[in-house]
Amino acid sequence: MLSPSELFKCLSDETRARATLLIAEHGELCVCELMCALEDSQPKISRHLALLRSTGLLLDRRQGQWVYYRLNPELPAWAVEVLKVTLQANADWLAINSTRLCNMDGRPVRACC
Repeated sequence: MLSPSELFKCLSDETRARATLLIAEHGELCVCELMCALEDSQPKISRHLALLRSTGLLLDRRQGQWVYYRLNPELPAWAVEVLKVTLQANADWLAINSTRLCNMDGRPVRACC
């Protein structure tokens, strides 16, 4: 079970906070989408996603060459609420990342599992 200290440690890094909130906003994203939105390298994004996954905040799924990340549906209700409120209150903080993501060329197409 995710503890408050684990959640806040994960979100204390700006890259992890932005990635988590973008995933919360969009439902799921792959590494390449996060690279574009955050303007960061694949190794750095993957390292942060691995930490978020190891704490149980995110889950991943493979679809062909893509690995998609989403919030763990078994997160405690309080953690989901923290993410929801944080996302709603900080749209301006994420605006540039959301814009980059929406303007990304060659975004992968999701298929239903």
